[in-house]
Amino acid sequence: MSECTGSITRPREGADDIDQAGHLDTRGENRRRHALQPDTPVWLFGYGSLIYKVDFPYLECRPARIHGWARRFWQGSHDHRGTPDKPGRVVTLIESPQAECVGMAYRITPDVFDHLDVREKNGYLRFTTALHFNDGDQADGLVYIATADNAAFLGPAPYPAMARQIADSRGPSGHNRDYLLQLAEALRKLGAHDEHVFTLEQMLLDP
Repeated sequence: MSECTGSITRPREGADDIDQAGHLDTRGENRRRHALQPDTPVWLFGYGSLIYKVDFPYLECRPARIHGWARRFWQGSHDHRGTPDKPGRVVTLIESPQAECVGMAYRITPDVFDHLDVREKNGYLRFTTALHFNDGDQADGLVYIATADNAAFLGPAPYPAMARQIADSRGPSGHNRDYLLQLAEALRKLGAHDEHVFTLEQMLLDP
C-alpha cells in the first residue's frame, strides 16, 4: 500500500434525511444513488480531510485532479469539527468552470462506503466525476459534494469571519483549526496551490 498523505453526473436529487437526533443524515440517499457491484473496485476522489485522514482500506492511491470545481470552506460541520449549536466550517466543491481541484484518489472496494457514508453523512452526497491523474491517465470515479441546497450549507462569508469561526469551533473529531491546518499542509505536499485554503490558513495563524 502506497503512502497517501470536470464534469459531474448528477443522479436523482432527494430530500435531506434527518436522523433520530434531528441531525442531517445522507446515508440513505447515498445508498440509493449508485448501483455498485460488490466485486468491482471504484475510484474515490478526496479533496478535504480524505487527503490526510485515511481511516479506511484502499487498494491504490494516486494524486489526481478534477476540472470545473473549486474547493471552498462553505459547508457547516455539526458532527465532526463543530456542534449543532456552533458549527465549524469544512470544505465542499463549488462549480467554477476555469478551476481545477487537486486531491487524492483512492481505489476502494464498495464495502468501504459503509464507513465513508457515515463519515460524510452531514450533507454530502456521492456524485460521479472524471478523474485526471498526473501521468495523463483518466478514470471515472465518485466524489462527495455538499451542494448548496443541503441543510448544513453555510455559503460564503468574508475571510476574517470564516477564519474566526474556524478558530473558535471544535467538535467530536477535534478543533476546526486543525482541519484547516492539516489540509493546507497536505495540499503543499501534493504541490497544489489553493489560494482560498492558504488565505484562511494565513488569517488563522496571523489574525
